[in-house]
Amino acid sequence: MTVTVAGTTTRQRTWTATLGTIAQTLKQAKVLPSPEGGRPVIAVVGERSAAAQRDQLAWFESKPMFGWKVLVPRTKEQAASLSDQLRSYGAVPHEVPTIAVEPPRTPQQMERAVKGLVTGRYEWIAFTSVNAVKAVREKFEEYGLDARAFAGIKVAAVGEQTANALIAFGVKPDLVPSGEQSAAGLLEDWPPYDPVFDPIDRVFLPRADIATETLVAGLIELGWEVDDVTAYRTVRASPPPAETREAIKGGGFDAVLFTSSSTVRNLVGIAGKPHNVTVIACIGPATAKTAEEHGLRVDVMAPEPSVHKLAEALADFGAKRRAAAVEAGDPVTRPSERRPGARRRRSTT
Repeated sequence: MTVTVAGTTTRQRTWTATLGTIAQTLKQAKVLPSPEGGRPVIAVVGERSAAAQRDQLAWFESKPMFGWKVLVPRTKEQAASLSDQLRSYGAVPHEVPTIAVEPPRTPQQMERAVKGLVTGRYEWIAFTSVNAVKAVREKFEEYGLDARAFAGIKVAAVGEQTANALIAFGVKPDLVPSGEQSAAGLLEDWPPYDPVFDPIDRVFLPRADIATETLVAGLIELGWEVDDVTAYRTVRASPPPAETREAIKGGGFDAVLFTSSSTVRNLVGIAGKPHNVTVIACIGPATAKTAEEHGLRVDVMAPEPSVHKLAEALADFGAKRRAAAVEAGDPVTRPSERRPGARRRRSTT
């Protein structure tokens, strides 16, 4: 017979034994449900081979990141689709915001730019983040405007998530990078200014106060004039609860996803450096370099700068780790279970 405990959850475990030995097997594993009502148990008894039964019932346990507790340094709103993707791999995402967004200290520049957008000052507006979309949308609402104010203006989005934020606002982007979703990728597809076909030579670029100059310099090189406007400020978020900080430093997380250099700096600043058993996954070379400068060992890097490709790369890492353990005949454990005392503490709970 085959017994599955806590099925379809990250605590799922499956054992195979005979009717005469299953009670002792579960007792040794310390998973017998309590009389008060513990974890649900599914038992399958039949003539099918035990191995076949176990393979079918243990499908969830074979996910590449089954049971992994993954730290996502983003807000729940920002991390929604990423967290869903991690759950599909069997992981348990834990969102910890490292950056807080605040209005610019001097809003006059943003106000002039939005008025200029309405009065025809710009040929293009380029959005490099979801927060930039949010900042412009809030300013529109303040003035009683809506998506119709974008009529006649070409709209660019740096990537899929930013494009989706625009679509939710009622604006379909005219330009999204066909390749790399970054400022460099956007420049690859951006048309040069043509005085014959472009009646206006100016681009409105609402951005964060700490944004790099890559896009501005590239647009100028293509012949465009750029109004580089601070639409919002990024500041370090408040520290997470003490329990979360202790888990980060003590190896309670199996992996952490770093999506920018600032998430590395801010997480270390507000919560401390992740334990050396934690798998460090970075979205690109610049982020990896920052992680290494903070004394972190980078285990995984996305093949391209996309949060979803980063999650895929981490899942591939988890799958290879699991396959290596199975091939070696070793128990499949989570990275956090390698820290000193982890198994001892777990066995006493």
